[in-house]
Amino acid sequence: MTDKRTELSDLGEFGLIDKLTQGFTTHVPQTIKGVGDDAAVISISDEEALLVTTDALLEGVHFSLMYTPLMHLGYKAVMVNLSDIYAMNGIAQQITVSIAVSNRFPVEALEELYAGIKKACDFYKIDLIGGDTTTSLSGLVISITALGRAKKSDVVYRSGAKENDLLVVTGDLGAAYMGLQLLEREKEVFKANPNIQPDLDGNDYLLERQLKPEARRDIVDLLKALEVKPTSMIDISDGLASEIFHLCKASKTGCTIYDEKVPIDAKTSMAAIEFNIDPITAALNGGEDYELLFTISQSDYDKIAGNPNLTVIGHMTDANSGVNLVDKNGALLPLKAQGWNHFSGS
Repeated sequence: MTDKRTELSDLGEFGLIDKLTQGFTTHVPQTIKGVGDDAAVISISDEEALLVTTDALLEGVHFSLMYTPLMHLGYKAVMVNLSDIYAMNGIAQQITVSIAVSNRFPVEALEELYAGIKKACDFYKIDLIGGDTTTSLSGLVISITALGRAKKSDVVYRSGAKENDLLVVTGDLGAAYMGLQLLEREKEVFKANPNIQPDLDGNDYLLERQLKPEARRDIVDLLKALEVKPTSMIDISDGLASEIFHLCKASKTGCTIYDEKVPIDAKTSMAAIEFNIDPITAALNGGEDYELLFTISQSDYDKIAGNPNLTVIGHMTDANSGVNLVDKNGALLPLKAQGWNHFSGS
């Protein structure tokens, strides 16, 4: 220990991980990839690799039980982890679930939580194989570890993007963030007057994207069918801008994306305008979309062109060009990552 004090918020989640793990080396030859990607990669045969990832969700930090049904929470907790496996171009197979819970939760509440976990396991054809249960003095904590498989030759890392590769995103962005804004608004209204019913009519899509997101297992299958192997890939959990910076850092490239190309659903745009938020801000910095962001060689463009699940939003550049956004007026602006910071609470 030293007398110097560095605040956690000064580093953020990924800066802290880099700081804490910078002195670690791998000692086991089967460890192909340790810290620094969506999942660890471990050799299990000449051709196959085991993929391992883990995430924790904390009450009051990642979710509020004022508006999050426990069944939805269980389902979402699984999705958060499966998304990391799919971001490595692998297939998830098993999970372990550990929870810390206080005695304010009856057994029936935990049965609801595990019913959501079971729904996710049944839908994605994965097995619950273990876990742990302990007491908590500060609310509900859920920690899930997901295991998956992939051929070594199929694994996609964050570090493979090259200059002139095309940047592609799945689905649409910003909906989960706007769903959260709606839920938080109604929570504050309820706290002020519990007799007022929540006004959420017509927002089913946004609420589902926040409360019950789906991991993009279908994209792994789609890319294989199209005979496209991404050069790099990451899942979008902390916001599009943040994930672009992760790809650029790992691949030692720059990037240029185009405002008008970023896919945003009409319902997301309408809600953003209602909250006086620029829709592109919600898409860039909102997070929790659990879509996939990846790069492909230009030679593969014809294979994905016109596919409704995939949108080319930009291209990779040399590192000295930086990370930039071309706005609707054609101006080139430095992109800023303002997504979720776990240690600043914003």
